[in-house]
Amino acid sequence: MSKNNYQTEVAKRFTIYNSLFLDLPFSDINRTGTLLPILATKCEDGYKKDKTPKEIINGFFEELMAKNSEEERHNLLFKMVQYVERQVVLFDSIEDAAFDKIHDAKGKGTVNALITRVDNDRKREALIEKLKNFSVRLTLTAHPTQFYPGNVLGIITDLETAIKNNDLGNINLLLQQLGKTGFINKEKPSPLDEAVSLIWFLTNVFYKSIPDILTRLLNSLEIPLHEWDNPGLLKVGFWPGGDRDGNPFVTHDITVKVAERLQKWILRCYYRDIRIIRRRLTFKHVEPIMLKVENGLFNSLFEEKSYYNAKDDLLNDLMEARRCLVEYHEGLFLEQLDEFILKVKIFGFHFANMDVRQDSRKHDGLWDEVIEMEFGEKELEAYHKLNDDDKIKFLFDIKELPNESKLKDDFHKEMLKSFDAIQTVQKENGEDGLHRYIISNCQSALHVLEVFKLAKLSIDHKEGELPLDIVPLFETIDDLAQAPKIMEQLYKNKDYAAHMKFRKQKQTIMLGFSDGTKDGGYIRANWSILQAKEELTKISRLYDVSVVFFDGRGGPPARGGGNMHNFYASLGPQVENEEIQITIQGQTISSNYGKPVSCSYNLEQLLCAGVENELYPSSEKSLSNDQRVLINKMADVSYQFYKDFKNHPQFLPYLEHVTPLKYFGQVNIGSRPLKRGKDSGLKFDDLRAIPFVGSWAQMKQNIPGFFGVGAALEALKNEGKFEQAKALYNDSLFFRSLLGNSMQSLAKSFYKSTAYLKDDPKYADLWNLMFTEYQRTLQYILEVSGMEHLLQDNPTSKESIAIREKIVLPLITIQQYAIQTMLKTGEDDPVLQKLILRTMFGIINAARNAA
Repeated sequence: MSKNNYQTEVAKRFTIYNSLFLDLPFSDINRTGTLLPILATKCEDGYKKDKTPKEIINGFFEELMAKNSEEERHNLLFKMVQYVERQVVLFDSIEDAAFDKIHDAKGKGTVNALITRVDNDRKREALIEKLKNFSVRLTLTAHPTQFYPGNVLGIITDLETAIKNNDLGNINLLLQQLGKTGFINKEKPSPLDEAVSLIWFLTNVFYKSIPDILTRLLNSLEIPLHEWDNPGLLKVGFWPGGDRDGNPFVTHDITVKVAERLQKWILRCYYRDIRIIRRRLTFKHVEPIMLKVENGLFNSLFEEKSYYNAKDDLLNDLMEARRCLVEYHEGLFLEQLDEFILKVKIFGFHFANMDVRQDSRKHDGLWDEVIEMEFGEKELEAYHKLNDDDKIKFLFDIKELPNESKLKDDFHKEMLKSFDAIQTVQKENGEDGLHRYIISNCQSALHVLEVFKLAKLSIDHKEGELPLDIVPLFETIDDLAQAPKIMEQLYKNKDYAAHMKFRKQKQTIMLGFSDGTKDGGYIRANWSILQAKEELTKISRLYDVSVVFFDGRGGPPARGGGNMHNFYASLGPQVENEEIQITIQGQTISSNYGKPVSCSYNLEQLLCAGVENELYPSSEKSLSNDQRVLINKMADVSYQFYKDFKNHPQFLPYLEHVTPLKYFGQVNIGSRPLKRGKDSGLKFDDLRAIPFVGSWAQMKQNIPGFFGVGAALEALKNEGKFEQAKALYNDSLFFRSLLGNSMQSLAKSFYKSTAYLKDDPKYADLWNLMFTEYQRTLQYILEVSGMEHLLQDNPTSKESIAIREKIVLPLITIQQYAIQTMLKTGEDDPVLQKLILRTMFGIINAARNAA
């Protein structure tokens, strides 16, 4: 999209609609709305003159509020924060309303373009073969990066429609509603609340988009919908209610309740659709079957008597109706019925695939209690002295678990009950409802086999037919390096090998970008994950196992986000490519998948990236040995540089006492605690990736998204290898994507707002280190890419970021004014603390993928 087009469709509209705020019937809105642009100008001018946030805000007060008390001055700042928050919502809505004008819905990366391309290249048959086994699974997680409560998301949806229709009266009314609606949750949501809010996206977006994409794809390929036997080509995973890692509020009851809600909502969707279809199918032979289907769904939903117990029961009736329609009525209205049959095949009685996730250390603790209870304390001590192989033999000799009521630790009782919950969900929603157990912080084959044994002893099953996939999650740099060896141990274990045979030789492995970046820095984490994927592919193929990679990604580049489509297009033949699986969360759900048009576009981009990767191999998707040596060198330099930075004596104190890290626990946006463990002090290892990355984003420093890139590129320059780095950028899609996403982090950085720290006696050294690396990365990333300015190759993204950063500049300044003032006085001021807390919402929401 051209810059002029973006200006017309988004920027100018924002200027026009923004003026409506001034006419809203709220107290002081005129004064706030009039003074805010003055403050914004003072911020821009002040930073150009190297003024500190405190100088800018105090100068504003002295010029325009000289006679007002401190309380009145701070009250105005709070009102400005609220005003800016609503400006961000308006901008989001305008940008979303222009989505189909900003993006080419039939261009590169869409189903339409893919079909045209394969037909031109005579690869239609190859595409159909690939699609038979391929799958894209988006897993919705409740990780707290969404700062809009549900009612505000509802207003955004309606506002977007009104803007699309140029309905000024309705826009005005919705802005009034926005002005009166609170942006803050009074209490933390429960895991069930989180599930319900994400089910909204399933019913209103994914239920429409996924069948629509498949229908267009299959019709274009002239494949009858009812014959298609890979309904999992596009599917949705679901973590709320099953993700126990570090969240004590997720219990076995919650898991079952969430599964019940998922089934209730998919049956509602079916019931709503079937009533519309039945109005068309009024023919002899067909109508009685359709009545039976409608009544069956009604009874399953409202009468507490389940007529349909599984999707196959429903599909049998629908296929019979189809047969009669073809046999007796020339297939009249067959298209509508076939589309409905496809929906039932896709979403079943489960709607989304739930996962259970738990930390490996918790399984260690549970087994310790079981061993001590069954064999005594001495045996437990002896067990701890065994090597891993002998521990595995010991565990596999245990024939049954004690009754959970006999366990002393309540958490261990709960862990055992989670296996009961898995059984219950499979019985009610089908195996697709919940068939995976993910082990976070997985560091050994023992960690996988601990869960495998627990499942075997807890879940009813025929011998050798355990209906559960065990998924290790490798996150830290060391764990990623050990992953191939760990998986080989598992493939060699006869019990696990037998289980793999039953699970059709398919092994899912999860890799965590968030904790990888937090642990090893930006380049090392991304490179380690790619290398791990290549080695895991190699070892899995050796043992005749089809490996599937599930990427734990967040919204921003620092957590594996940014432009993901290019990453999946860049993986090359050395990485198994039968499925693309990723987590999405917070703003990434609402901004990229929050409405049918954007959801369809982004799903198609992922689908096409995965398919084209195989159909169209090219040299830019495969790395040569020389290129690997170069990236490895960069990864080593940046890793060491990042490790030194983390070991800086002021690193943790800075995170704890300067950044808004501690306030993340007070924003009531998620049910999960801020960190793992109960210790009062801040331990880096226990700190969750979201508040870690989010804190750097609040400070506009974005360390995890670029730190070490400049140091690595400079090292190549010093060795006379910079021309090779330029060639690498031009020739490797992986490297180009890596630096392209880092550019986003740089574009959202603004070091002038924290430049006052360069004079701080305690933190000056750390700030200067960060700022120097920011400048160095900026310089070399432009040089290596041949660009004059950041995101030159993506003008839409560049414009969007620039406007968003301009809108929240007053918030950034207000937040830093509060931080700077408290650092100076050394005292915690409750009003200033509240100001910091309140500014966080707008800063995060404007960035859209900042945490």
